Amino acid sequence: MANDPLVVFTPSGKRGRFPVGTPILTAARQLGVDLDSVCGGRGICSKCQITPSYGEFPKHGVTAAADALSDWNAVEERYKSKRGMIEGRRLGCQAQVRGDVVIDVPPESQVHKQVVRKRAEAREIVMNPAVKLFYVEVVEPDMHDPSGDLERLRGALADQWQLSDLQIDLTTLQSLQPALRKGGWKVTCAVHLGSRAYRPRIMQVWPGFHDASIYGLAVDLGSTTIAAHLCDLQSGDVVASSGIMNPQIRYGEDLMSRVSYSMMNKGGADEMTAAVRAGMNALFDQIAGEAEIAKTDILDAVFVCNPVMHHLFLGIDPFELGQAPFALATSDSLNLTAAELDLQLHPSARVYLLPCIAGHVGADAAAVALSEAPEKSDDLVLVVDVGTNAELLLGNRDKVLACSSPTGPAFEGAQISSGQRAAPGAIERVEIDPVTKDPRFKVIGSDLWSTEDGFAEAIATTGITGICGSGIIEMVAEMRLAGILDGPGLIGSPAQTGTDRCILDGRTYSYLVWDGTADGGPRITVTNRDIREIQMAKAALYSGARLLMDKFGVDKVDRIVLAGAFGAHISPKHAMVLGMIPDAPLDKVTSAGNAAGTGARIALLNQSAREEIEATVRAIHKVETAIEPRFQEHFVNASNIPNAVEPFPILNSIVTLPEVNFNQGSGDTEGGGRRRRRRG
Repeated sequence: MANDPLVVFTPSGKRGRFPVGTPILTAARQLGVDLDSVCGGRGICSKCQITPSYGEFPKHGVTAAADALSDWNAVEERYKSKRGMIEGRRLGCQAQVRGDVVIDVPPESQVHKQVVRKRAEAREIVMNPAVKLFYVEVVEPDMHDPSGDLERLRGALADQWQLSDLQIDLTTLQSLQPALRKGGWKVTCAVHLGSRAYRPRIMQVWPGFHDASIYGLAVDLGSTTIAAHLCDLQSGDVVASSGIMNPQIRYGEDLMSRVSYSMMNKGGADEMTAAVRAGMNALFDQIAGEAEIAKTDILDAVFVCNPVMHHLFLGIDPFELGQAPFALATSDSLNLTAAELDLQLHPSARVYLLPCIAGHVGADAAAVALSEAPEKSDDLVLVVDVGTNAELLLGNRDKVLACSSPTGPAFEGAQISSGQRAAPGAIERVEIDPVTKDPRFKVIGSDLWSTEDGFAEAIATTGITGICGSGIIEMVAEMRLAGILDGPGLIGSPAQTGTDRCILDGRTYSYLVWDGTADGGPRITVTNRDIREIQMAKAALYSGARLLMDKFGVDKVDRIVLAGAFGAHISPKHAMVLGMIPDAPLDKVTSAGNAAGTGARIALLNQSAREEIEATVRAIHKVETAIEPRFQEHFVNASNIPNAVEPFPILNSIVTLPEVNFNQGSGDTEGGGRRRRRRG
């Protein structure tokens, strides 16, 4: 009923109203939310753990009171006391709805785990890590020499390795004397070599000759996902890579929602800081387990992130980033300890954060610049890091410009009626026959097209669940190529398009992609509202690129690099049909994969690269789209598919875009409203 409590699930975004007393597990099942349960809700298996969130959530239109769920009960207490449970978690089968609430389903409680597409890209990196091993022979103590063991160790490192001015943490000092005596005054030291910003430090001392590996982490802390690559600091090898969804998603999928949450809820920023740090530690547990090492073997870490994530990770309220002039607390690189950030690594582990470029162009963009080096390019290169907040770099040896564009989460499947994140069962590739207007597609988890023999068997375990980001881009572009969609973004009627797949949906039409209702599956459509969401996102991206081109004084670029985990899965042709990126030869549009993660690895494995990127960032010129008058002009033009005024000659030499216009003055217009006649 309309006055029943509203339950919103994240990260899926599914919502519904349920009577007071409904178990959260029951609500999840009725909405098709991916919440695991092995025991069928009997309170035995604990697979259905959820995290309720309380406070104001403007994005969801929800205010969740502290008593929005039933009280903690004996079943939950018994489970927590026997096996332990993360603070703040509840069992979905026990917690009952009492009022409006936002419920986060953590990755480990999901049956179909999210696919976090942030792998380590192959890259040759010159090895010069900040932490290295040094074997030394130390002079034994003598009654005639009153110096301490540490002083004689420092002397040995200075004499034998020319290492001076060495610091040591108390935890390392506490284990020094036993290591020296066990090794017969021969020890191996792990030394963080320091830089201009901080002094070198003895981090670990092992008795005798120790040649076991030491490790570092390169972490890409994104708005949606957190990815980490565990690297051997001696060989440079990536020994394990892993990723999780950012736990902050429950506070808002886009960055401004999180800024808003911190502004409207006392302690909201601290809450989000705690959530992301807990997520980090869970990720580090996972990656250390995968590599079969102890987390205490991890001595160094490099982080890259956008400005809002940067501040929330550091425990800084991002309030100032929510309003002009978007001032950062600091844009410099930072050298910190893992302990200062509540990260559970080696007790003396060090953390380096790359510098931010400006208010909404962060350390992740700096890492992309380090990876792709536009300042060393002879030709003019546009680097686009596609994400919830897109960062763009345009440059060559003369200069580099940077800006950010608020694309929102539509490219990742959010705010799309049948959209979802990249997970098994999601449509990721699409082709539409221009004659029959019928689609064929591929889903994550299978290499077969939907029209090929064996497809049904191949997807039997996952089904067809929705459309992910790369799928929605191809879908909209294919609809435009097939004449189902016109330039302004209107889906035609069956009579206009020649297909019954265009179905009346309110006062506009939707395109039917797949109807799985007969088998208990979803009915997947693309609605006119979905088209609008994609138009807004791609227009923001293109306008940012076009603005940089204006500032550079050019009307074309030589090549385009699509960076980011999502960028690696975008079809250049479809991106250009959509008008996401400027017109360019398709063979000059390449993917850099997770360039931010690659930049983080370069900085981890070569400390000289840290100084290099700090100098590069100082030379990059930042363009603020929010105050540029031409941004809005470009945005309006770019809302058309591919563009209302830009000619796109290279694209038009490759494909033929049907000249169709489905607004025939019938009164059906954008959003289903009726066009009003202007009075003279």
